[in-house]
Amino acid sequence: MSVMNSTMTSSLAAGATAPISRHFNQTNEYVLILPTSMYLVGYACGPMLWGPLSESYGRKGTMVISFAFFTIFSIASALSPNFASLVIFRLLVGVGGSCAISVVGGICADIYHNPKYRGRSMAIFMAATTFGPILGPPISGFISVISWSWAFWIGVILAGATWPLFYFFDETYGPTILKRRAKRLRKETGNENIIAPLELEKTDLNHIVTVILTRPLRMICFEPLVLFTCLYLSYAYAIFYIFLQSYPIIFTGIYHFNAGETGLAFLPIGVGALISAGIYLSWDWYLARAQRLNRPWSRNEEMRRLPLACIAGPFFVISAFWLGWTSRESIHWIVPTLAGILFGMGYLCLFMALLNYLVDAYEVFAASAMAAASLSRSSFGAVLPFAAKPMYRTMGVAWATSLLGFFSLALCVVPFVFVRWGGRMRDRSQFCQYLRRKKREEEKEQEKEREGLRKKRVMVKPNEFKGKEDV
Repeated sequence: MSVMNSTMTSSLAAGATAPISRHFNQTNEYVLILPTSMYLVGYACGPMLWGPLSESYGRKGTMVISFAFFTIFSIASALSPNFASLVIFRLLVGVGGSCAISVVGGICADIYHNPKYRGRSMAIFMAATTFGPILGPPISGFISVISWSWAFWIGVILAGATWPLFYFFDETYGPTILKRRAKRLRKETGNENIIAPLELEKTDLNHIVTVILTRPLRMICFEPLVLFTCLYLSYAYAIFYIFLQSYPIIFTGIYHFNAGETGLAFLPIGVGALISAGIYLSWDWYLARAQRLNRPWSRNEEMRRLPLACIAGPFFVISAFWLGWTSRESIHWIVPTLAGILFGMGYLCLFMALLNYLVDAYEVFAASAMAAASLSRSSFGAVLPFAAKPMYRTMGVAWATSLLGFFSLALCVVPFVFVRWGGRMRDRSQFCQYLRRKKREEEKEQEKEREGLRKKRVMVKPNEFKGKEDV
């Protein structure tokens, strides 16, 4: 529900562009993109804060604080006195809403240690991130007929309905749970030597700024898995937000739809997402069967997730050319609309596969990896839509959409590279090997303790035992 709040609110302004333009007397088409793009700028900045903090102070506190931030500035957006304040409030709403898309992946990693069930929970999470932006334009397109502010009041109403659910949300992050347990035991027993591992880590401001908050950036810069995953997902995400600008050009300009009807044109993307969910469950069943039969390929970590990303690429390419070359008055509007089905299939398959792969690979640092992915894709989603209208005017609908297809074709190679060399990348990654390294260190410490006990046993003589208590 927190993810649905976040993602649906991201696209609410897109369906209310005309009423916002009339109310605030804004006619510049680039300025009118700002309420959507500035939300995505908040999406880019927020995960850098929420993701790492959730790995130091726990998931629940981070989620509650960020959602309060999101709710307060959603109300402020609906009450904006002028256009400048609307843009700034949308930025701050995006900062609050970005916590859900960066931290929920970490929550799934906390709860589900079995990759099969973790994958299914991530699939539900990714479905929410897909359906949210699809619902925004038709809802705001129809309800903004009443008033421009009603587009944002809908977001406030959904947020209000979500708040009671936080009562049922317990802390899920293991190190934070141990820290609270240690604090309680110290109070109950008076033993100050009871210390949780998280309490041994530095918590000064310098450490927070230089180590914790910079972790997602370091992952993008020094982790090839994160870098190329971010690149592919960012492009796919940007296409979706380019469609928020290009669909009105196509369906209003060519087929003369109103704002609400143009919003409905996004629904086939949701149909494609439902189909891709079926594809995911089918692949999950096939993989489980192969593992029961002990097929060698089924034990490969890369083969668990990445085949879905491999088939997602061609869906993107075909949908782009389909939409571009069928959008003309001589062809019925249903034909280009149906291209959204293939786009939805590719979009959700790609996100489910690559984000699941990141969570599996980075586990304890999953929230930071998700934050890195969120930072990059939100940056692309905020910037590239500004190029949509000039590109479509200059190149025309067919060639502008085809250009998106050509870039999609080039990026298809990424999951195939991961299938071939992903294992080596994980073996060389300090973040991926963190838990194994910790386990080896603990085993060494235990071995030292056992060795010390063995030496003590050799040194003690039998006549030194004076009674049962000594033994």
